[in-house]
Amino acid sequence: MRQTYMTSLVAVLTILLIVTTNTPADDCIDCHTKVTPGQVQDWLSGAMAESGMTCDMCHGDEHETAEDYLKAEIPDEHVCAECHEDQFDQFTSGKHNLGWATLNALPATHLAPDELMEGGRGCGGCHNMGVKTEAERAKLEEMGYRYQKNSCDECHTRHTFSKQEAQNPHACEMCHMGYDHPQWEMWSSAKHGTRYQAKKVGDMPEGAVAPTCQKCHLPNGTHSNHTAWGFFGVRLPLPEDKQAASDRLTILKALGFIDPDTEEPTSLLDAAKDLDMFRLDDETWQAERDRMLGICSECHAKTYAKEQLEKGDAIIHKADRLMAEAIETVAGLYKDGIIEKPESYPANYPFLLTFMHTNGAQWDEKYDQLSFIDQVLLQMFMKHRMRAYQGFFHVNPDYAYWYGWAEMTKDLGEIKELAKSMRALHH
Repeated sequence: MRQTYMTSLVAVLTILLIVTTNTPADDCIDCHTKVTPGQVQDWLSGAMAESGMTCDMCHGDEHETAEDYLKAEIPDEHVCAECHEDQFDQFTSGKHNLGWATLNALPATHLAPDELMEGGRGCGGCHNMGVKTEAERAKLEEMGYRYQKNSCDECHTRHTFSKQEAQNPHACEMCHMGYDHPQWEMWSSAKHGTRYQAKKVGDMPEGAVAPTCQKCHLPNGTHSNHTAWGFFGVRLPLPEDKQAASDRLTILKALGFIDPDTEEPTSLLDAAKDLDMFRLDDETWQAERDRMLGICSECHAKTYAKEQLEKGDAIIHKADRLMAEAIETVAGLYKDGIIEKPESYPANYPFLLTFMHTNGAQWDEKYDQLSFIDQVLLQMFMKHRMRAYQGFFHVNPDYAYWYGWAEMTKDLGEIKELAKSMRALHH
């Protein structure tokens, strides 16, 4: 109650200060209280307004009427960096900064409606994160997606830009949930998350440990984040075990990173390296593993944490065995001419980095969907394999087994039956 009273008092005093000093912000507050009252309320309740900042510091001073609202500048990350240089430098060195570049590098992105990509109601709603070039910002402005130009407000939502909000696990929920990356569901329903929620409502002692997403992945307020295995759960060099090496190589072929005929690296592998999609050497991988071991060891014995993480590595190898068998089954259908190579595929081989293909470069109503067996293969990789290993590392039994491993075995069985039927019909 006292905090609410103090927040209201600060807001009132801020308005009085603006009015009595007759600053340009007076007009902004007066107009936007009627037009966008929620934004004004957010702004006045935040630390920036309390510090004396005014609207024109971020939005410029050219916008004066309802008709010229496009003159209001939408600040990008460089504007935030004028006051938050350390956080900007950390962000640009981390994985989040690569979200926008990754979105535009994936083949499937350019085959889907712009509204779901740049517009922010699909992949672009999360993959908006990343410092953009001047040309990219201009394109977004031209397309009418001018509010997608900044990354900082993905976690510190405008106009409060709250540090506390960004440190709350719910700040991660919008992006890290759903089909191929249900980290929120895994964490919140596993012991780490349930302890956090119990502590939040007072059902655990104040001093009890309750790890959040930020505690493990953005510790001590850093804005730079990486993981050992990366999003795809692949790494180089190939493992010493021959079967594990063969399985990973098969997955790398299906990702388009290795040519399936020559087994030589492709240009897509160069793009993956630039986008930091996976670790390229043992030293880099081990550095990230050691960093996570250090975090786990703040609560657990280091030997226990090491054992658990190594079991996660083993699950990836075993999931890869299922995945490789499924890829090889579908690849055989391509090789024997039972499945026709889609025009957008880089090789006559399954391609896991696309969701659909078209006969032209632009999205239209006449698009050909992937064959059904390809769709099952994609689901096996993007949905169920992700759940198997991510669920294990997030200590969630149901996600690791029932939503992950068990579904992978079901996918593999379906792929084998479909391939058998397709071969019988082909002959």
